[in-house]
Amino acid sequence: MVKATRNGEDWRDLIRHWFRFSAVGALGIGVQLLVLAALVDGIGLYYLWATLVAVEAAILHNFIWHERWTWAERTRRRPGDILLRLVRFNTVTGLTSILGNLVLMRVFVGALGLHYLAANLLSIAGCYALNFAASEWFVFKIGKTNASRTPTDAPSRDPAVDSHR
Repeated sequence: MVKATRNGEDWRDLIRHWFRFSAVGALGIGVQLLVLAALVDGIGLYYLWATLVAVEAAILHNFIWHERWTWAERTRRRPGDILLRLVRFNTVTGLTSILGNLVLMRVFVGALGLHYLAANLLSIAGCYALNFAASEWFVFKIGKTNASRTPTDAPSRDPAVDSHR
């Protein structure tokens, strides 16, 4: 039996979010690799600067899809918080993905001599789990809404009960 959590979701919701996060991430990898290759091979930008720009492009791409699909049931309840979620997502994912990718790219390419695209795939894999956890429990967390209140928390409609409060 699947037990519901305090916020009304259960393990199936977590698995669905993980699956969707992974699908969006796969598309984001494509965005990141295309931007990286275009910047390095296309215009000759240094691979670490190109990595920074490519990761940010993927972050913005992924945020849009997470907002509209991965965690859509949560974002529909709080549409006015989109800027806050974008700042949270960009900050958290930026810290893990940009810093993680830059450090790992320096090690994989600079120290180990791997091709920059192969190194980038390894860097993305290294940041994956941390990004999902941060997104699930911080960026797109369920906020306190009236829908999450239990019947005992709701004010009574009985005037006699209200007069004793």
